[in-house]
Amino acid sequence: MPMQYETSDTVCPVARSVGVVGDKWTILVLRELYMGTTRFEEIQIQTGATPQMLTSRLKALETDGLVERKPYNEKPLRYEYQLTGKGWDFYPVIYALRAWGEKWCKGDEEGVAMHFVHRACGHDVGLASVCPHCGVPVERKDLQASISERFLDERTARREAFKRK
Repeated sequence: MPMQYETSDTVCPVARSVGVVGDKWTILVLRELYMGTTRFEEIQIQTGATPQMLTSRLKALETDGLVERKPYNEKPLRYEYQLTGKGWDFYPVIYALRAWGEKWCKGDEEGVAMHFVHRACGHDVGLASVCPHCGVPVERKDLQASISERFLDERTARREAFKRK
């Protein structure tokens, strides 16, 4: 059952959506889940969230039906987090934020953080949601993702810094 938000008194879908996913931490948690990160500690490392912040965001995403918790270890009991159909349906929003951020929030010299290749034709789609080579609209399942060396180094450095703490 979805949580009640202060926006429940409006029929505006934007206001209601922001009530579910409208903060930095929730967006970053979802980014990690789309990248295949499913365990609490690695999500914490890559988002920089405190354990309390991450716990509250994961619980809210679970309550709202975007994420489900599944045990991966019995003793001690540990969970991983998987996107539900509802969670995967949010992916185009993250994809659009990525495209906007690549265009407006960084310099050209930084390069693209993630590359997406259309599996059907083998061409890089760039920042588009339609393959520029074959003209087919693409969804996440249609794309092969690869991380840039610079972004991979950044993620590795965060993991190493966390281990040194």
